[in-house]
Amino acid sequence: MPDPRTPKIIADGLVFPEGPRWHEGAFYFSDMHAHEVLRVEEDGSRTVVANVPTCPSGLGWDPEGRLLIVSMKDHRLLRQESDGSLVMIADFSKLATHLSNDMVVDDQGRAYVGNFGFDLHSGDAPATTNLILATPDGQVREVANGLSFPNGAVITPDGKTLVVGETFASKLSAFDIEPDGSLTNQREWASLTGAVPDGICLDAEGAIWVASPVSAEVIRVAEGGGVLDRIKVETQAFACMLGGDDGKTLFVCTAKGSDPEACLAERSGRIEAFSVDVSRAGLP
Repeated sequence: MPDPRTPKIIADGLVFPEGPRWHEGAFYFSDMHAHEVLRVEEDGSRTVVANVPTCPSGLGWDPEGRLLIVSMKDHRLLRQESDGSLVMIADFSKLATHLSNDMVVDDQGRAYVGNFGFDLHSGDAPATTNLILATPDGQVREVANGLSFPNGAVITPDGKTLVVGETFASKLSAFDIEPDGSLTNQREWASLTGAVPDGICLDAEGAIWVASPVSAEVIRVAEGGGVLDRIKVETQAFACMLGGDDGKTLFVCTAKGSDPEACLAERSGRIEAFSVDVSRAGLP
């Protein structure tokens, strides 16, 4: 039998894959520096579902099933209409301090969006930043601050807790979600040793899979920081998502690095898939 830790290559030759999602039987992701959002079918065929010249990142869906996309450079939340066109539904440019990034969308269509906080690729010193809430009617407000590069985020199945990865603090932080979408009771969910969180996803046992670029792996972490599982990748792991028919396929976005110019030159990006034992849960 094949080694379950040997990846199945779902897609390769990508520029820089990010924001992986499983939705209605198909796998979606943003090829960020190629300015495309793609869908991959079970047979490996790819379809470009949206073009975002200002770089797509986090993905989600509203309660009506319409695709939502974070547009990084202009700090906007876009919605795809039935004719394929993209419309802006929220502008958080006055709140985000640098490139907008990943997000998680709750079952009411409210989007929690992170941002870099500083110019990562120019070598600026790291700075803390905020997490922004965008509501379906276009209102935006800051719901958390003092975060060190808020990145991938998940919402628990009961809708009561949000966990976000703080990349440059090497930890996952949790918040209670109030009825109006506000976040309270900030606390450390897990501290990571030798790893940094980028994209994350939640499983049915309450553990979180964490993509860690610097350590070239995805790790399964319990609340409190215990490492339950570890899968190494050949290059760097930037994001992950559980999916497949039984929710037990771990899709991992990998690439040699994240610098835009190098990514365009190398096209080392891949979607790698691994079989795991526990199915997906919660959002996204």
